[in-house]
Amino acid sequence: MADEHQFIQKGLKNSQINEYLESTLQRAGYGGMEIAKTPMGTQIVLKAEKPGMVIGKSGKKIREITAALKANFDLDDPQIDVQEINEPDLNAQIVADRLANALERGWYFRKAGHTTVDRIMSSGALGAEIVLSGKVTGARGRVEKFNRGYIKHNGEPAAEIVDRGQSVAILKLGTIGVNVKIIPPGAQLPDDFRILDTIPGEEEPTDSESGPVPETEAIDDLLAPTSESTEPTDVSDPAPVVEEIIVEKEEQSPPTEEINLKLTDLPGVGPSKAEALEEAGFGTIEALQAAGVTDLAAVSGISENLAEKIKTSLDKGDN
Repeated sequence: MADEHQFIQKGLKNSQINEYLESTLQRAGYGGMEIAKTPMGTQIVLKAEKPGMVIGKSGKKIREITAALKANFDLDDPQIDVQEINEPDLNAQIVADRLANALERGWYFRKAGHTTVDRIMSSGALGAEIVLSGKVTGARGRVEKFNRGYIKHNGEPAAEIVDRGQSVAILKLGTIGVNVKIIPPGAQLPDDFRILDTIPGEEEPTDSESGPVPETEAIDDLLAPTSESTEPTDVSDPAPVVEEIIVEKEEQSPPTEEINLKLTDLPGVGPSKAEALEEAGFGTIEALQAAGVTDLAAVSGISENLAEKIKTSLDKGDN
């Protein structure tokens, strides 16, 4: 037999097996199958929304399916592996069967198409397309499309990335073909691109490569006289300026007695009362001096008489 005939025969057999499984496991949420030839026999991977219905009670259902595949399709020792579908809305075959069932139950085709494609996109799909072909509303057949996102129609990405599902809705006016295409989330499309800030493997440019201002020029700019000053600044002898700054800081610095004074040094203020004052926001002598007698008396554990003593002691210290 020629190679072309072998390919055609293999494809025809796979299509017949897929139709048999779809009709047998429709209630179980059949989501497609994969067949692979192994040295031990024929490996068949079934995808279903409800694996329990595929296996059956004590494995009765799956044994019947295995015997039917071996007898009707001449498969060599078929071994069936059932996998559960976690996201049914992202499986094209399940979506197609559900949409066909909805049309048979009387759903208007536009409402059914838009609702289905919105559910697919809300599940995280990158793109979805639904095609209804046949007598959707009248005696004449036509084609209606519902699409969202991004879909590949030809080439290698369309064959490997796009998930396809087909079903048929049988109505009184005639049959309606349902074709569903879904690009699952996380699919790597060949025309995707990203703009990177840096090339992978290359180091970011250092300050020396980015061309900073030379240090000598920066110093000259800082030492250059401003437009308001008419006399040149003597940079070589900055001592007078430093002395003036030191004198000014000494004049503005608070007395050493206030710096060394603690809350517990005040009359009637023990460690517990000092802690209460700190929690109330009067943890420093400056805060106590700025506060009034009423403010201090509002602190827990500080009476009005003690507040007056504290203020009197602070006033004496200022004088």
